[in-house]
Amino acid sequence: MSRRAAREVALRTLFQVDLARSNPKRAFAYSLESFELNESDTEFAWRLVEGTLAHLDEIDEVIRRAAIHWTVERMARTDRNVLRMAVYELRYEKDVPESVTVNEAVELAKTYGDADSGKFVNGVLGHVLREASRS
Repeated sequence: MSRRAAREVALRTLFQVDLARSNPKRAFAYSLESFELNESDTEFAWRLVEGTLAHLDEIDEVIRRAAIHWTVERMARTDRNVLRMAVYELRYEKDVPESVTVNEAVELAKTYGDADSGKFVNGVLGHVLREASRS
């Protein structure tokens, strides 16, 4: 398959954990049922889930600083989890170009979010990258 499908599995898992406080491993197994990922993509998807959850407080703080006039809690769950996963990927998955991470996040937001989700995610991630380049 592809890393895009791996990101979809990770997003679905993070959404379930956020919405229903599901066990991450169970939510991941459930999300995997809809996709046929190879071993490498499955490992990548789990790394996104596990890493995002492990660094959640730090990631939410990055999003808080970047999402002017928004609180993380007030964001749509889809947008919030797309952003969380993308911020994790930008900070910790160094083998993925930033432009790819942002593009994939925007596409996921357009697919799973509402009409404005793609623009919102793109704007917040743009701010995250500008802040990171200043430090």
